[in-house]
Amino acid sequence: MKVFRYKKELENHLKELKKQGKTIGFVPTMGALHQGHLALVKNALKDNDITVVSIFVNPTQFDNPDDLEKYPRTFETDLTLLEDLSPDIIVFYPDAQDFYDGNIVSQTFDFDGLEQEMEGKHRPGHFDGVGTVVKKLFEIVQPDKAYFGEKDFQQLQIIKKLVEKEQMPIEIIPIPIYREEDGLAMSSRNRRLTKHHRAAALFIYQVLKQSRVLFKKESIDTVKNFVKDAIGAHPYLELEYFEIADEKTLKPVTQKISGNKYRGFIVVYAGEIRLIDNISLVES
Repeated sequence: MKVFRYKKELENHLKELKKQGKTIGFVPTMGALHQGHLALVKNALKDNDITVVSIFVNPTQFDNPDDLEKYPRTFETDLTLLEDLSPDIIVFYPDAQDFYDGNIVSQTFDFDGLEQEMEGKHRPGHFDGVGTVVKKLFEIVQPDKAYFGEKDFQQLQIIKKLVEKEQMPIEIIPIPIYREEDGLAMSSRNRRLTKHHRAAALFIYQVLKQSRVLFKKESIDTVKNFVKDAIGAHPYLELEYFEIADEKTLKPVTQKISGNKYRGFIVVYAGEIRLIDNISLVES
């Protein structure tokens, strides 16, 4: 397995592979890999000649310095997990100073309003950080396809918009949410949950599934009130927000329009740990 720390070395290596006509699949991660990440990597391995995985806890997308400090870093374990999948995976483990040319700041992006909704309201500047790191990674790796999980659905839509606006010849491949056996969406943050909060967290998906059933026959306000009341009554969970939004625009909706696709987006605190999840509310 090849591991690259410096972008120029990786660029040169990938340039030679491109000359040989090799297709490149790319999975950007912040490490602390779990089966959800590995599902993305497996798809990349299946679809492409070469698979690149980046492991980088990107400082520009954390609005909370404490969250950045506490984010789990398990590089050696991550490498073992990847090598078990394929020893041919190329790992990019950037040095932050080299990656940002000594100037670790975000660009400012206009994602046609996608960045203003939900997470954008609650985490100012977050999507500028995401856009900055993903754009730089795409410019370095120049993949044919890049793989993102639907758990971060707003981020997925923003990255699609980034590729469109920057006119990058990259196909973005969405991969369905990978869940634990009890339904909890897999996340690197899950390992920070206490025993009580881990048990409580599975309630989030149960409520989302119930909201989907209600959405078929009840009003949007009724569904939102149900979720608010259900999470609010749980002793170990605290709701930050639940929103029903149009999948394409991510704008909150107040009434249903036949033919449109809607999704429920939720953020819940289980103790100090912020958990996000979402669910399609319309049969596909």
